[in-house]
Amino acid sequence: MSNVDAFGDSTDEPWQPLTQRIPIASNIITPYRLLIAIRFIVLCFFLTWRVTHVNDDAVWLWFMSITCELWFAFSWILDQIPKLCPVNRSVDLELLHDKFETDDKTTNPDGRSDLPGLDFFVSTADPEKEPVLVTANTILSILAVEYPVEKLACYISDDGGALLTFEAMAEACGLADLWVPFCRKHNIEPRNPDTYFSLKGDPTKNKKRTDFVKDRRRVKREYDEFKVRINNLADTIRRRSDAFNAREEMKAMKNIRESGVDPTEPIKVKRATWMADGNHWPGTWASPTRDHAKGDHAGILQVMLKPPSRDPLYGSEEGLVDYSGVDIRLPMFVYMSREKRPGYDHNKKAGAMNALVRSSAVLSNGPFILNLDCDHYVNNCMAVREGICFMMDGGGDDICYIQFPQRFEGIDPSDRYANHNTVFFDGNMRALDGVQGPFYVGTGCMFRRFALYGFDPPNLGLGKKGRDGTESASETQALKTTDFDPDLNVKDLPRRFGNSILLSNSIPVAEFQGRPLADHPMVRYGRPPGALREAHEPLDATTVAEAVSVISCWYEDKTEWGDRVGWIYGSVTEDVVTGYRMHNRGWRSIYCLTKRDAFRGSAPINLTDRLHQVLRWATGSVEIFFSRNNAFLASKRLKWLQRLAYLNVGIYPFTSLFLIVYCFLPALSLLSGQFIVKHVNATFLIFLLLMTLCLIGLAVLEVRWSEVSLEDWWRNEQFWLISGTSSHLAAVIQGLLKVIAGIEISFTLTAKSVEDGDDIYAELYLVKWTSLMIPPIVIAMLNVLAMVVAFARTIYSVAPQWGKFAGGAFFSFWVLAHLYPFFKGLMGRRRKTPTIVFVWSGLIAITLSLLWVAINPSAAPAEGSRV
Repeated sequence: MSNVDAFGDSTDEPWQPLTQRIPIASNIITPYRLLIAIRFIVLCFFLTWRVTHVNDDAVWLWFMSITCELWFAFSWILDQIPKLCPVNRSVDLELLHDKFETDDKTTNPDGRSDLPGLDFFVSTADPEKEPVLVTANTILSILAVEYPVEKLACYISDDGGALLTFEAMAEACGLADLWVPFCRKHNIEPRNPDTYFSLKGDPTKNKKRTDFVKDRRRVKREYDEFKVRINNLADTIRRRSDAFNAREEMKAMKNIRESGVDPTEPIKVKRATWMADGNHWPGTWASPTRDHAKGDHAGILQVMLKPPSRDPLYGSEEGLVDYSGVDIRLPMFVYMSREKRPGYDHNKKAGAMNALVRSSAVLSNGPFILNLDCDHYVNNCMAVREGICFMMDGGGDDICYIQFPQRFEGIDPSDRYANHNTVFFDGNMRALDGVQGPFYVGTGCMFRRFALYGFDPPNLGLGKKGRDGTESASETQALKTTDFDPDLNVKDLPRRFGNSILLSNSIPVAEFQGRPLADHPMVRYGRPPGALREAHEPLDATTVAEAVSVISCWYEDKTEWGDRVGWIYGSVTEDVVTGYRMHNRGWRSIYCLTKRDAFRGSAPINLTDRLHQVLRWATGSVEIFFSRNNAFLASKRLKWLQRLAYLNVGIYPFTSLFLIVYCFLPALSLLSGQFIVKHVNATFLIFLLLMTLCLIGLAVLEVRWSEVSLEDWWRNEQFWLISGTSSHLAAVIQGLLKVIAGIEISFTLTAKSVEDGDDIYAELYLVKWTSLMIPPIVIAMLNVLAMVVAFARTIYSVAPQWGKFAGGAFFSFWVLAHLYPFFKGLMGRRRKTPTIVFVWSGLIAITLSLLWVAINPSAAPAEGSRV
């Protein structure tokens, strides 16, 4: 019997998919692919010509240039070939509602939702660098998401164990009682209160209810008071703790007097951090001590908002705002700070995310997980439904995650340092969506929980015949854990997942609830309609205690967490590695580009912060290259275009070694009076013209299918050279030190707060010195100096060789044009630059010039100079 016959006749209405794959228009993609082929052929002929036409007058210059050009060609292939198959996608939200939240009383008498559960993960680590007000607004935007309340849960991981974060979350829960129903009543967007109340324009636009203005004014007043409380929270905690500690000191002094001990002895009372209920905070104290420091504190788990009832709970006219007829339930919200002890490797963010996976599996066990950074809020309340469309569509059971693009606020209008990164997100990621799927890039990603557990996708891992030759289980029933992996013995479950029985039992439940509906023959492993309309069992003390035990620091000992299960350890870019492991097992991913940005966050607009951010990413890529996660070692399940893309992830930082040499070549050419070719003849110029025209054509067509502006494309090219001569070079050095010498690299969190002031871009003009700036400065100054020297020498030469000067000057200008945003950043607001920048750079440039004259004195203009 087919699945369709088992769950009803599908002939009444034609079956419709929830999503559609929309190919790029042929008048764009066909010329684009053709130009790639033409440029590849021209490149091959050009490199062949370059190799066979040695510059005998400057073999060293020829050899350096041709080596760099061969590498650039290889790098271009790795980057360009995976872009052959870009696609667009669309979803049908109305059909999702009809399938999973039908209003038909015959099939859904109680009007309950059949959508799967969804757990949100938010991670934070330091309330000083990640302001709690920003985090609280992110939480409020999640709690107001347009999704069945009883199917939604939100978890925050506070890896710093700070009381400030804990009490800020408690304040956010208090405001959520007012904010979330207000969003539902008036269809507010975005649902981040700080962003919403900062919007310019008429707030009453498209609002139909007459009481909107009154409600908005009252909610705005409450939010302003909320902000005051949050901003004063640190002082409140400090004053409270000082008062309690003073009381403890007085008690100690009284005990000393009563016991007859020498009163001159110093009183030893721990400077504790106190909670509002008069108890010690079990996490990190303001004055760290044993058992209360950032790397040494107990595990904390607090269910701040309990799971809601399965049926709507409507408000009344009483209260600050009239919420009659509005569902006032709130999703479950849990604060978690995993246990940390000295001597344990806590694996930074990846370890925190795995602790969230385990605790959420015990408490809510949503089959899908959406993780966000604390500064990324929900900008589109329907975005999660668009992601669910892909997961619940026919054939969606082999999708491991849905990656949403990252969008940022507070970026300067010119996007000087390519912070929006639209070329990567809307170009590279959209192109990979047509292969095996985009990379996982850290935030704004919806995971299938079952895929995170390290299992193969259903078409590879399920349906295998058992030892008796029969199918392992019915296609519409929940399976046992061993059915997913026939090689997994029940006795091996603790070795893979740990000793929690509740956690092990939750795995098959999450797999079954994450299946699409079995409403079409193409859905091989589905679930019956209506199977998820029943309510979850209420939480009890035993369940919460189990959730606390799975976040202990010892739980992962002798398990596969971080190796095969969950977020993967061993790299500062754990996100890319985690996504790679899933693709390598045969899963695919989807790039979900919504009309309204799904999520928005902040990004460092300061030059120094941006360089250090890129340094972290590039160092992780170097680690990947030297690890078993190198795509050279991938399985056959990884498609070859996807393999090239992952190879590029590990290889691109090494391009900096060749790029920095190539950026010095114009200066060396001008100073030596030689050029990379013996004669700047017609053949060389024709090759150069053809490659340039192909590059321009590819850029124009790529801009069209990726819908990226040409300015964004140019900004990306500029920052590629800036980062390639600074951060990527440092990453290669640091990565090699870690791999070869075992020297660990620690990175500081990029501060995500912007000082209040009249200029919202004040941070853009802040000049903070870093050694990463030295190579680009030296490159620029040496190129400028070389152009001046070469120009003067050519003018005063008896037989001026303007062809060689023009060739060197052209490439020097190419370098300087790419470095223009870098020097704008050095100038600051008033075009002032630290004197040390010019002193060091000038000294280095002059030293290199003098060294060149000393090594090659024949390059000096000895042949008759004009006086």
